[in-house]
Amino acid sequence: MRNLLNTLFVLSEDVYLSLEGENVVVLRGSETVGRFPLHTLEGILCFSYKGASPALMGACAERGILLSFYSPQGRFLCQTTGTAQGNVLLRREQFRRADSPLACRDLANGFLTGKLYNARWVLERATRDHVLRVDAARLKSASAALAGALHSLPAQPDTDSLRGVEGAAAQQYFAVFDELILQNKSDFFFRGRSRRPPLDRVNALLSFVYTLLANECGAALRGCGLDPYVGYLHTDRPGRASLALDLMEELRPVLGDRFALSLINGRQISPRQFDLRENGAVYLNEDGRKAVLAGWQAKKRETLTHPFLGEKLYWGLLPYVQALLLARYLRGDLDAYPPFLWK
Repeated sequence: MRNLLNTLFVLSEDVYLSLEGENVVVLRGSETVGRFPLHTLEGILCFSYKGASPALMGACAERGILLSFYSPQGRFLCQTTGTAQGNVLLRREQFRRADSPLACRDLANGFLTGKLYNARWVLERATRDHVLRVDAARLKSASAALAGALHSLPAQPDTDSLRGVEGAAAQQYFAVFDELILQNKSDFFFRGRSRRPPLDRVNALLSFVYTLLANECGAALRGCGLDPYVGYLHTDRPGRASLALDLMEELRPVLGDRFALSLINGRQISPRQFDLRENGAVYLNEDGRKAVLAGWQAKKRETLTHPFLGEKLYWGLLPYVQALLLARYLRGDLDAYPPFLWK
């Protein structure tokens, strides 16, 4: 369990939530492992198989406490609501800002600030940690280009201009991405980003990991009462979770790219775990997907100190915390959305 921003995260898979008086009681069998006053909470995110009692669900609905249920892997399942859904006001504000070019620019600037900052530090960390195994000059040059792009973001007049800066920076970043691959480079090589379909093992791995991350971001946004399909950086398109993709941008370098690289460089994934198709497409096979999912769950259990909150949390909670911060900004509790800046 973790009480963060007045939101209770219940991460243990084998606990049951119950109501006792005015308290949420966390039970493992007959043992009480946690007790939290309802009046101190604005939300409960439950990742347990066992769920919660109807009495607790009713109490949360009456008090406007958002009670959201997820699978232990982070897939959104459902949430409790009363006769009046308070989060409609939050979503209306989300939609209003999505119709404002200025508001879209400001939020897109925040997401891309996080993305470019984190991408730059992926390169800087590789230069520092593996100086004898990488072309440090190439990585430093790309890092400097990302720094320049980062500094130019606030001066961009609209979202389209921001997208242009991000596109040019992404080219610089991916131009040196192959330098970050340190093992088995005859099978794991990167010559450029390819998606539909992926044309090599690294692109296949990145696409699968990005899908996992996008699902985490969508689940986090739904649990915080936001609509994952109405975004600011990514335009509206039927079937596309634009806000989930927005939120994913700042997390992509540190939760997506570095995780994929760790699987390759740590030899946790092998060439035989990919299928090569006749049309040139490359996909993870069943064994490969199992290996990636096992590593993904292990990564989510690692801890970090959040740079804005100053609190220690699991990497797996990062999308949920950023979604909470975004919701707080939209409600007017924060003056600006604080992107996640890793170093």
